[in-house]
Amino acid sequence: MTDLADTDTSDSRPSSAADAATPAVGITGITKRFGDVVAVDDITLDIANGEFFAMLGPSGCGKTTTLRMIAGLEFPTEGSLTIFGQEVGTLPPNKRPVNTVFQNYALFPHLNINDNVGFGLKMQKVPKREISTRVGQALEMVRLGNMGLRKPTQLSGGQQQRIALARALVNRPKVLLLDEPLGALDLKLRVEMQGELKELQRNLGITFVFVTHDQEEALTMSDRIAVMDAGQLLQVDPPEAIYERPVNRFVADFIGQTNLLEGTVESADTVCLANGARIPLSTELATGTAVAVILRPERATIGPRGQAPSGRSAVDGVISEVTYLGNAVVYQVALDWMQIDVREENRPDADRHDVGSEVTVSWDDRAVALVTG
Repeated sequence: MTDLADTDTSDSRPSSAADAATPAVGITGITKRFGDVVAVDDITLDIANGEFFAMLGPSGCGKTTTLRMIAGLEFPTEGSLTIFGQEVGTLPPNKRPVNTVFQNYALFPHLNINDNVGFGLKMQKVPKREISTRVGQALEMVRLGNMGLRKPTQLSGGQQQRIALARALVNRPKVLLLDEPLGALDLKLRVEMQGELKELQRNLGITFVFVTHDQEEALTMSDRIAVMDAGQLLQVDPPEAIYERPVNRFVADFIGQTNLLEGTVESADTVCLANGARIPLSTELATGTAVAVILRPERATIGPRGQAPSGRSAVDGVISEVTYLGNAVVYQVALDWMQIDVREENRPDADRHDVGSEVTVSWDDRAVALVTG
């Protein structure tokens, strides 16, 4: 990756200490309606300067509409939208200090890479010498400095995505918007690009706003994640908090694999599961509140029936399915009232369990959490 200390990024950074304290993107009470459909429902959110921020949720949750409003491709029905303190809610895209990278790359097949990357600068009537310099810098940023004379069809999917990034970065935006940019790549290349995008963002120091429906992608790359559903903002937190302390059942179930063990608050320090088993969990919820205990598959262990280690909560069940994943083995365990998954690391010394085996699933109560809703 190019050392950006030698690259002119003055147009992509806040111009003063006061600017640095101002949110890169400020969203206050934003609502977007399409006829009778509310796509985004009264959300308020600040995205910090220099932050890698992910907007995560299922299809139709409003994340892409929110991104398009930041880009100027849609206008809010209600609310305020600022970029470094400047109200931009009704400004067209070319009047905003942002650029957008889309999933489909949108490269011109008849132009070579240099001309694709420099196209926007040419439209702005930037001098040819400056265009050449900035295009070269942008291609070096994405490690494709020797590809300038090739056509897009001569590049791989990952290389085309890097060209799309270079084309956005050559304009030196203060905020880079990325709409499912890795969705068209195969799994191995997508994982490689995740690391490269994070490194690029760290080196540039500008704000990235990244829309995805891929939970692992968001957890891997982001400084903070906004989880959305049905146009509403459910939780905004760092990845660890989103995973370990989800605010409700939807977030718990959407982020990673999880088991939701239904139960009821019996007292301030006891939850009664649906099968009558009692587990020690401190809570401020009222007695009688219906809850779910979040048990991540990798936080549970399996042993022979009746042989749970002391000091751990446990439930009995029968192995109904075994899935080999290479680096792990996932056991589906049929309890009396539900199925749960247990994921165990594939170690040479690990015990294996067959379908039909009667087992006990146990866990440390510090590894679980409670949710309602």
